[in-house]
Amino acid sequence: MANVATTKLSSRGQVVIPENIRKKLKLEAGVQFVVLGDNDVVILKKISPPTIDEFDTLIKEAQKTAKQAGLKKSDIELAIKKVRSQK
Repeated sequence: MANVATTKLSSRGQVVIPENIRKKLKLEAGVQFVVLGDNDVVILKKISPPTIDEFDTLIKEAQKTAKQAGLKKSDIELAIKKVRSQK
């Protein structure tokens, strides 16, 4: 069963996650969250960076998709130059 606790929003928009919840979820300072809000519901979802294996899988999938689309390395370099020149 989920732990239940109450907390308050500070004048600076900060919310403290109660200690028992932090301990149960092993949350430490610096952990990042995505925040979803709808009507009167606010959801915090912990963001975790991908593992090396997950990252490797993402790279391979991107390379496969780029190859199928007919992209070349020079196309990527050109796109980067174009975006950088727009600043």
